[in-house]
Amino acid sequence: MSKSSSGVKRATSPLNNFIFASRWLQLPLYLGLIAAQAVYVFHFWVELVHLLEAAFGNQHALQLLISSIGYKTDSAITSLNETVIMLVVLGLIDVVMISNLLIMVIVGGYETFVSRLNLEGHPDQPEWLDHVNASVLKVKLGTAIIGISSIHLLKTFINAANYDEKVLMWQTIIHIAFLLSAIAIAYADRLMSHHDQAGH
Repeated sequence: MSKSSSGVKRATSPLNNFIFASRWLQLPLYLGLIAAQAVYVFHFWVELVHLLEAAFGNQHALQLLISSIGYKTDSAITSLNETVIMLVVLGLIDVVMISNLLIMVIVGGYETFVSRLNLEGHPDQPEWLDHVNASVLKVKLGTAIIGISSIHLLKTFINAANYDEKVLMWQTIIHIAFLLSAIAIAYADRLMSHHDQAGH
């Protein structure tokens, strides 16, 4: 009976241990993404405060919002209108969705490629983390990117008067490319899953 089949743990060479330990080089990358998420949180609250101030008649906050969303009109804007509110809210939703994407990359990537988080039994453990792997993570990331692209496209269509036709066309084409890519990734993952099941 071999050592592997008898359950005896085989010693690994120092080189193997060194190569396996190199996965910790990814840790600074995930810490950097956490810092990037902190920047997004700050940006979210700045925009939200400006929106609330503009709702109470603060003209400076209103002009900052109009500048940040790139909204232009022939007549001067002296108060919030439906279009400005919608574009600002879509921008806030965009920040939230990108933040969700960052969480998936940070938590899922760390769990998959660096080290186990050992969250079993934790009341706040994400449901998708139970069956996360590189393939599932790619599908989830593709879906999240489509959602973010949809928000950007909707913002562009609402503010279409301030965009060139080429910009509208290329944003639509890029969104369709994202959609097709996600479908292709999901289909390839499904084929691989069926192949693995058939092999077992």
